[in-house]
Amino acid sequence: MSKKLPKEIYKKAYSLMCTARALSDIYEENKEVTSKYVHATSKGHEAIQLAVGLQLTKNDWASPYYRDDAMLLGIGMTPYELMLQLLCKKDDPFSGGRTYYSHPSLKREGFPKIPHQSSATGMQGIPTTGVAMGIQYQEKEGLTKPKKGEEPVTVCSFGDASITEGEVAEAFQMAALKKLPILYLVQDNEWDISAHATEMRAVDATHYAKGFGLKTYTIDGTDFTKSYLTIQKAFQEIREKRTPLLIHAKVPLLNHHTSGVRMEWYRDDLEEARSRDPFPKLQAELLANGFTEKDLIQIDKKAKIVVENDYKKALKAEDPIPADLFLHDFAPTPILEEKGERAPKNKEATVMVDSALFAIKEIMAEHPESLLYGQDVGKRLGGVFREAATLAQTFGDNRVFNTPIQEAFIIGSTVGMSAVGLKPIVEVQFADYIWPGLNQLFTEVSRSNYLSNGKWPVSCIIRVPIGAYGSGGPYHSSSVETVLTQIKGIKIAYPSTGADLKGLMKSAYYDPNPVVILEHKGLYWSKIKGTLAAKTIEPSEDYVIPFGKGRIALEADNIENTICIITYGMGVHWALNAANNHKGKVEIIDLRTINPLDEKLVFNTVNKHGKCLVLTEEPFQNSFAQSLVGSIQEHCFENLDAPVYVMGSENLPAIPLNSTLEATMLPNAEKVSEKIEEILAY
Repeated sequence: MSKKLPKEIYKKAYSLMCTARALSDIYEENKEVTSKYVHATSKGHEAIQLAVGLQLTKNDWASPYYRDDAMLLGIGMTPYELMLQLLCKKDDPFSGGRTYYSHPSLKREGFPKIPHQSSATGMQGIPTTGVAMGIQYQEKEGLTKPKKGEEPVTVCSFGDASITEGEVAEAFQMAALKKLPILYLVQDNEWDISAHATEMRAVDATHYAKGFGLKTYTIDGTDFTKSYLTIQKAFQEIREKRTPLLIHAKVPLLNHHTSGVRMEWYRDDLEEARSRDPFPKLQAELLANGFTEKDLIQIDKKAKIVVENDYKKALKAEDPIPADLFLHDFAPTPILEEKGERAPKNKEATVMVDSALFAIKEIMAEHPESLLYGQDVGKRLGGVFREAATLAQTFGDNRVFNTPIQEAFIIGSTVGMSAVGLKPIVEVQFADYIWPGLNQLFTEVSRSNYLSNGKWPVSCIIRVPIGAYGSGGPYHSSSVETVLTQIKGIKIAYPSTGADLKGLMKSAYYDPNPVVILEHKGLYWSKIKGTLAAKTIEPSEDYVIPFGKGRIALEADNIENTICIITYGMGVHWALNAANNHKGKVEIIDLRTINPLDEKLVFNTVNKHGKCLVLTEEPFQNSFAQSLVGSIQEHCFENLDAPVYVMGSENLPAIPLNSTLEATMLPNAEKVSEKIEEILAY
């Protein structure tokens, strides 16, 4: 490898390193202002960051981490733009003032694409690996045909401390398993805030990555020429071979961890760190390649003037207004009304699981950008509930495939897959298994559209079999809707019939937002006594149900002393069977979606009857159902003839395996009937 680069590259790199230094300096000089919102800078890391930023193309994808402001300068962002984010201004190009400095999300012509990522603690590893997986899928399916030498590369940047996160392990595992076109850049300054590497890591990034089968390069990240040539080689290798690499770049941290955690509080290695400063090293390289001291002074002076002027300008920039707070919680959906034929003539009723299966089969036949993955959904089994049976045989292993036991990856990868233009349908095998994926669902999937100021909505469907059925016990029976409803930015469906499941599945596909569909496994085949109503005629192929639109599952007669039951999922069937003992007195509302909620239907129905029971399968205390009760009492108080009651499972830590104990724990039709009688007698 040549040890010299063209002069124009050295000049540009030095100019940008001067700019990055000037940014760091001016932030420190004005810390009373700039530290209002926490930030970090690239000081000490600039050489490796610029080596990457200067070589990323408009075809590439990147996830810089919070210290990567030099990399952002390298791709063409201006100091002014970075300062708009630093000061949380309205025109911050990344988030509109919603997130921290150097937490970019960019979708701009002629620039690398940067999807939203929330944090620097390794969580960006999974969404970014999802980007690489999406690129690979598109290339294998012929959806994209990049020119030779222009194949997209994905770059995921980490601090060394973040690679101890379990989610990073999931990303590395998947990249190595699937041979994805991604470069992991680990910038190793040996510090995890105040904890040193010797306290936190048994091995360094190089040895860790090799355990997954990743090819690695270990370099001095303060040497710009070596860094540039290594990145060049790595990019070329990834473009040609379409395989993953990791670069472990050793660098010093020459500024505070963040503006809120100052280096003088804990650092005892500053003198040694400053001896590895990349700035004088790059100066020496320029002087050895035909530049003069005068040249360097002029470049530095020019950079400082730009930074000073941009800072003054940014201070005067417009702040967001209160109304801006409410923008981009969701992207607009095209499905606003029910369409298609719900119950076509001359068709026999089909079980609920098949309605879902047929919906996905129709989607995948029409949309090559759709794919399905998760645990055990591949051709050997087709899902533990046979909910994906025949799909892999029909559409191939590239479109329907198994994943490792990695719920965080299954959920978080949808961010990257969606960003490249795909529509992933993923499955978490049981609701009980969703907990390892909540971090990604909460910080990445749900917030992407909001924190990117509307640039990167996550369009995905997350299927979750849920509920108690057939003595599933404590690890296969849980209800999780209350936790999910606390995650804003996702839509949640919980249908009670096959027709609704198909209509909502189709609607979810055309919705640009993340959708969780809770599918009660006890309704899949209508094997449980009293659940035959879940079995319906399969709707037409174009049938869709808008989210936030409930249905009247049973209408009460227009007589005095009636009650309405607000419920969803299995609760609909308990209510229907219980209503047989109270002919004409019970009206049942099937919510179908619990976010958004059909509040108009709920409130109108409660106002009409004056008595209400909210029925859920979850333990009722502090539940979604209980919060709905509070909302009903607030909005319908003047028309109530009795308190609004809630009924759910017993408030215990888990559903026991024993069938008698399970039955005791759960609501049923008899218990609901008794509650109806009690409320009617109030």
